[in-house]
Amino acid sequence: MKTPLGFVSFVLISRGVGGLRYEVTGGWFRLWSAASRLDLFDGYATPVSVALIVAGVRVGAASVSAARGSG
Repeated sequence: MKTPLGFVSFVLISRGVGGLRYEVTGGWFRLWSAASRLDLFDGYATPVSVALIVAGVRVGAASVSAARGSG
C-alpha cells in the first residue's frame, strides 16, 4: 500500500467485505457497510458489495502494474 491507488484499493475491498459481512450477519458491521447506509442501493447491497470488491482488486492490480512500469 505504498501508492494512493493501493490505499483506494484497500478502502474499496474493505468496504465490500464489510458490506457482505453486514448482509450475512443480519446487521452487524454496519460501520463498514457503505451500501447498506445509502437508500440508493436499497435491495442491491450484496451486488454492490461484490462490485466494490471487484473494483478494489482491479484498482490494486492497476497499482501494481503502474509501480512496475515506472521502475
